[in-house]
Parts: sequence; C-alpha cells; structure tokens
Amino acid sequence: MSEQAADRGPEFLDFSAALKALKAGACLTRAGWNGRGMFVVRQKGYPDGIPINANTAEATGIPQGTLCAFLPYLMMRTAQGDFVPWTISHTDVLADDWVVA
Repeated sequence: MSEQAADRGPEFLDFSAALKALKAGACLTRAGWNGRGMFVVRQKGYPDGIPINANTAEATGIPQGTLCAFLPYLMMRTAQGDFVPWTISHTDVLADDWVVA
C-alpha cells in the first residue's frame, strides 16, 4: 500500500486484500470509480449445474434446459444498475483504494 493510501486510513485496500474480502463474501467498490453504485462481488457459480435458459441456449446452441455447471466468477454492478461478468483492468489491479461497500 502506498504512503498516500496509508494516510487515508485502514478502510482502503489494495487488490490483494480486496480479493481476499471478495472470496469471503464482501461487496467491494473503488473510491476512484466515477460511477455511483458500482461494485464487484464474487458470484459463487453453479458447480452442481443449473438448467440453461433461452438466452444461453441461443448463444451456445445447447438445448434450453440442459444442465450446465458454471464456475465462480467476479460480477460487477455497473453505474446503470446492470450486472456483467467482470475482468479486472490493469489500473484496478494496481489500485490501493478498494473499499468494502
């Protein structure tokens, strides 16, 4: 953590600590994100499988209702209130302004 982040207080995390918090079930955001209401969570996935819906069936060509396992992933709530699977950017992974939301 940088000296600047340390001066702001213990509530700010680097991504290493943020990832541990995500794995423990926390909801995280960044102080540096401009969009209100944005956050990241760990979606546990569906290791035992769930029947795929019509959208997934159309996208994959797998028949609707087929039982498919889904691995865990990170999911973001966007500033518009939508949810999307999330892949971290270079700036996010090196940031030290992560906050438990």
